[in-house]
Amino acid sequence: MRSSHRQSQHPPPPVVIDATIPEGKRQSPASLEQMILEARQQGVTRDDAFPFLLEPEGRPVGGVLLVHGFTATPWEMRLLAEGLATAGYLALAVRLPGHGTRPEDLASRNRHDWLETVAVGYRLLRERDQPVFGVGMSTGGLLLATLATREPLVALALLSPFLRLAHPLAPLAGLLKRWHPYQERPLATGSEKHYYRRRPLAGIAEVQHLARELAPRLPQLILPVLAIAAEGDETVDVASGLTLFQRLGSRHKEYHRFGPGAPHVLATAENPFQVRVLEQLLSFFAAAPGWR
Repeated sequence: MRSSHRQSQHPPPPVVIDATIPEGKRQSPASLEQMILEARQQGVTRDDAFPFLLEPEGRPVGGVLLVHGFTATPWEMRLLAEGLATAGYLALAVRLPGHGTRPEDLASRNRHDWLETVAVGYRLLRERDQPVFGVGMSTGGLLLATLATREPLVALALLSPFLRLAHPLAPLAGLLKRWHPYQERPLATGSEKHYYRRRPLAGIAEVQHLARELAPRLPQLILPVLAIAAEGDETVDVASGLTLFQRLGSRHKEYHRFGPGAPHVLATAENPFQVRVLEQLLSFFAAAPGWR
């Protein structure tokens, strides 16, 4: 979708498969049903916190696996998913375990739980005989990059990538969690519905383990990679995201950085440049070599 102009090229709206459709009327794959059921069993009640699949009108040109960031929900990826589906892609957004319920649930989860969910999403798209692309927001990007060391992806988009978090005490999260298990943070009005105000330090430690384990594998990643960062990002160390990008083994890669007006979360309407992010995704995916 190139703003409204891109949508006008694909006027039929995407078919939506998500948790708001009565179970008896859904025609989603069994594994997606299982993901939705698992979310319910784990305490998810808000419709926008469930995993979802958006189908394009007509035959898909490819499948896109979208993975939200730490403490977020699949809602975070909804606008991008809608734009991708309008452009002809099958768009699947997964819910990482421990998200969309309570911070206490996230504190009991680890990176292996998250990686397994991402792998399930990948298999779901492959079962639809789709070439798979990935779009990850922050921690979601680390998870997809890790997946790409194990499974073939056509191309990968990393939004606000990082190897280090911005908070100076973040490296000590694994120790500090014993005395201070949660970090309080301010949230913009309306964001409380989609993000945890309290971030479990146990989860932050898991994110850092994920980044440390990925770092030495970056030269192995030779798939096309698009990285988009925000200069004023106060959540992650932006310079470490550039380091991540530079270490990639990819020949076909692009790095874009928005100015201080862009927030950490580039995927939602909070980002005034969100439409440009979508445009960059569509352009990069279309130009990825060897998949058509």
